[in-house]
Amino acid sequence: MQEYLIVALTLLGVLILAGLGLVVPRLRRRPQPPLPGEAVDTRTGEELAGPPVEAPEADLETGILVEAPPVEAPTVPVLETPEPTAGRLVRLRSRLARSQNVFGKGLLGLLSRDRLDEDTWEEIEDSLITADVGIEATREIVDRLREQTRVLGTRSGAELRALLATELVKALDPGLDRSLKTTTATGVPAVVLVVGVNGAGKTTTCGKVARVLVADGRSVVLGAADTFRAAAADQLATWAGRVGAEVVRGPEGADPASVAFDAVRRGIDAGVDTVLIDTAGRLQNKVGLMDELGKVKRVVSKHGPVDETLLILDATTGQNGLEQARVFTEVVDVTGVVLTKLDGTAKGGIVIAVQRKLGIPVKLVGLGEGPDDLAPFDAAQFVDALLGEPSGPNA
Repeated sequence: MQEYLIVALTLLGVLILAGLGLVVPRLRRRPQPPLPGEAVDTRTGEELAGPPVEAPEADLETGILVEAPPVEAPTVPVLETPEPTAGRLVRLRSRLARSQNVFGKGLLGLLSRDRLDEDTWEEIEDSLITADVGIEATREIVDRLREQTRVLGTRSGAELRALLATELVKALDPGLDRSLKTTTATGVPAVVLVVGVNGAGKTTTCGKVARVLVADGRSVVLGAADTFRAAAADQLATWAGRVGAEVVRGPEGADPASVAFDAVRRGIDAGVDTVLIDTAGRLQNKVGLMDELGKVKRVVSKHGPVDETLLILDATTGQNGLEQARVFTEVVDVTGVVLTKLDGTAKGGIVIAVQRKLGIPVKLVGLGEGPDDLAPFDAAQFVDALLGEPSGPNA
């Protein structure tokens, strides 16, 4: 009996040992939870090479596995490289085609007539006035042309074109300083105020001026001090973003002088060359607008002097635009004029009228809707573009 008990216990021990042999390997092979950043094979529990692969998720309604959408890399904005400003006016000469109808084809055609009688000179005078040259400037130009043609006996198309070009360049006063003061010798950024009425393309032109400065190798910070138009700051930010410039802005309705002050301070901290400040242009309350502009200038001057004040004028308004200009020049020390929309229905002679009436040089002209269609003004190049090719029977 005792022997049977020993045999039974022996068999029981063998069975227990056999069971343990089956269980332990399975415990050893049980997959451990992966560490963060590790990828494992879900069947074997072994670590995989490379980044973890997200398992497809199941649609809650259908139970069908759905592939996870790919993760898109953040897009990096592509900065534009503005065209060099040198020679822009020559490249954009075709934009002055409408003015050429008055100057190149009209005036040169009249001057090329076989007989320059009083009726012809009256037609020449009317053509210049129609081109917005202004009455006083027109009389001076016609008087000099009459004298020159009488003394010199000029008749060929090329000679007449050269004669007319000389008189028009004189009327534009080529000796005026048309350079933009966009750097200082003190290491502090140059401050440029941009003023003008809404509708003249002021904010757009401000963005184009920023591109002109970047094209000339300047670093720029823009101040969105036109806080009365919500779209103005957004528009300015769009222009600045294309060339990698920074915009300082405030909430809608904020104090414009405060925004301008912050823009100059940011320009100093960033060590840029130029701070360009776009201002409000409402004329509904002339006194309020002028007081506001005066305050902006006083507050900005706490950092240093305003180096340049550019007045934006719409060339298509002709002589009427000069009245708007006087409103600004009475209060703000305007140092230069930017004449926009000169490629539309405007007459090229408005450049002469602006300079004579205001005594302020035209420094930039807008000749199209493109981002780089703003060109530094050069009297000789401008007249050459206006006149086009020599015309007349003896050209």
